[in-house]
Amino acid sequence: MTVQSSPSDLVIRPRELRIDSSAPAPRWWLGGDPFGTAVMNALSLTFPDGERFFIQSVRRFEKDCPAELRAQVRAFVQQEGLHTREHIAFNAMAEEAGYDLVDINRYIDGRMAFARSRPELVQLASTVALEHFTAAFAHLLLKERELLDQAPPHLAKLWRWHAIEEIEHKGVAYDVFLHATRHLPEARRRKLRRWVMFLTTVRFTKTVRDVSLMLLRQDGVTGLRAWWGVQRWLWASPGLYRRVMGDYLAFYRPRFHPWQVDDRALIAGAEAELALA
Repeated sequence: MTVQSSPSDLVIRPRELRIDSSAPAPRWWLGGDPFGTAVMNALSLTFPDGERFFIQSVRRFEKDCPAELRAQVRAFVQQEGLHTREHIAFNAMAEEAGYDLVDINRYIDGRMAFARSRPELVQLASTVALEHFTAAFAHLLLKERELLDQAPPHLAKLWRWHAIEEIEHKGVAYDVFLHATRHLPEARRRKLRRWVMFLTTVRFTKTVRDVSLMLLRQDGVTGLRAWWGVQRWLWASPGLYRRVMGDYLAFYRPRFHPWQVDDRALIAGAEAELALA
């Protein structure tokens, strides 16, 4: 609970991976489950522009940071750039599977345009909030293997590779935020990050839900069945949101830092399994 900075021996290392887009994958690639597939596809569809937003938000404040943190920002940017590239390829596979993404991409563009209209410090705080979400999801995907065990191996590898690097750089945006707000009273800084996290949670969960429902509509799953199926997958079984709730709520602690949970052991195990070391 006392950790308020990233580990001094932390190494953030971009790992090269290219998804095999020619490998076969069913339309409902997550074990034949239309709801789980829709949620994971919805997350992936938000990633390319979302990760560009993260990069832009952090780099605005990079030049004033200490040298060690600037080096971590550069590694963060490299990792996020690779994630953007591979999720563009993954999203193209969804399109090849028959999904029309034009309206979905337009919807996501509108959500991101709103995010970019906010003050720069709020954009950085939003990045901090969303990076906390992705780190919590990443921890769960690496710890609870059954979540991806029914996916085609090349797709499971993509998500686990992404999870490794999300854990590794989970403190970068937060440390940049701490440095950028170092002159603010602690109570004001805490209020800012909590309030932005609350608003970001509302917008993020709505985006995931809406995009999931837009995808399911193209599968012929609509109305209450679609809404309930998405909510069941997120909250009951397997319960993606429910299972990260403890990590999520930790963000609201007065002296929170992402590295109060040091989960680098998960990285080492996954690297060895995926031959990324």
